[in-house]
Amino acid sequence: MEDTICAISTSLGVGAISIVRVTGPETLNIVSEIFSSDIKSSESHTIKYGHIVDSGEVIDEVLLMIMKAPKTYTKEDIVEINCHGGINTTNKILEVLLKHGCRLAEPGEFTKRAYLNGRINLLEAEAVGELIKAKSDSKRKLSLNQIGGNLTKKITGIREILVSLMANIEVNIDYPEYTDNLIITEGLLKEKLAVISRELASLVKGAKYGKIVNNGINVAIVGKPNVGKSSILNHLLDEQKAIVTDIAGTTRDIIEGTISLNGIEVNLIDTAGIHETNDLVESLGVQKSLESIENADVVLLVLDGSRAIDDEDKDLLNKVPKDKTIIFINKSDSLIHQDIDTDLSLVYGNTMEVDGLDKLKDKLIEYFDINSINKDLTYLSNARQTDLVNKASNALQEGLNNLEKGIPIDLIESNLKDCFDYLGQIIGDTYDEAVIDRLFQNFCVGK
Repeated sequence: MEDTICAISTSLGVGAISIVRVTGPETLNIVSEIFSSDIKSSESHTIKYGHIVDSGEVIDEVLLMIMKAPKTYTKEDIVEINCHGGINTTNKILEVLLKHGCRLAEPGEFTKRAYLNGRINLLEAEAVGELIKAKSDSKRKLSLNQIGGNLTKKITGIREILVSLMANIEVNIDYPEYTDNLIITEGLLKEKLAVISRELASLVKGAKYGKIVNNGINVAIVGKPNVGKSSILNHLLDEQKAIVTDIAGTTRDIIEGTISLNGIEVNLIDTAGIHETNDLVESLGVQKSLESIENADVVLLVLDGSRAIDDEDKDLLNKVPKDKTIIFINKSDSLIHQDIDTDLSLVYGNTMEVDGLDKLKDKLIEYFDINSINKDLTYLSNARQTDLVNKASNALQEGLNNLEKGIPIDLIESNLKDCFDYLGQIIGDTYDEAVIDRLFQNFCVGK
């Protein structure tokens, strides 16, 4: 935190403009040394025209954006050098800054300083990184909601109730003579904890939605050879990604593609046909298909609607997990009567008609409740946050269970403290330094 750091904040390559960012205690002094005029007395949040100069040599014609502490992203002085785009020019300005006393910033160090200086909390800092990587509109909105503080308000509100309860429990124990304080009875505590439990349940449910928005949905397309799996992939992607022939076993490896359903990324995984084979390469493909079934969020089992169900189809119906499988009867344009004994959802369609897969898309939207997900987009989203909110919910539930067992209120306070601490870790009020370092390593340099 005592160093003045610098980094290129734009993608390095050929372009009209590049931005080199500097922040830290010596920012104004260092930049003044290499700029054609002194900027130390310049007003904050102004732009100044001039040249970057090193040892009498003009490096580039630039615009400096000058932002003085504390009203900056890091709460330290920041100068952003807007120079001409291009690898050589941008790197040369970075080289001159390093020569005059700056240190090259670590990945995410600007945002890390914003967090450590109290500009943003940890939840908001993580959202900055996710916003940069967002590939869908839903993911962008989710990250903006986190940066905007909507989730922070929810978590802070729960923690305020918890700390108020813990404080009153302490007062009741240590100063029973103070009758003007709220007396925490078993009934009142149960009522308060029930309110918190509902709030946490909402956060836990939202975290599942957030995972879908953040990571997308993995759909494994499985079935026998030649039932139309690759045609389904190509039709959904609207491109010829997979080779389609009448020869069984054409697809021997995993082929993937991504589509968007109502703003949610759906990762489609076309697999090799599952059947008994003596071909070594094909058998490896079959093994990968079986692994895809285990790792997928939903399995799309494709059956050929133009043929009768055979023993291989029945074997597949027994192999797929019942809790995450949708059966798609393909080739509905040539459909024959089939006797399918299953409790799983059945969807009919084909790849010959323009709207032949519309019912399949509708089923996926319904299966993951995508329309409900898009209504709010104020969710916890990554694995760290989800783990902590689950731990907070479990700690509170343990407190409720202990209350039901008749355990004294003062002992239940430890459950409330655990819940309070887990929620604090989500927003970074309490943190492990190693976790923080690891978290910001996933950011790009310059952010």
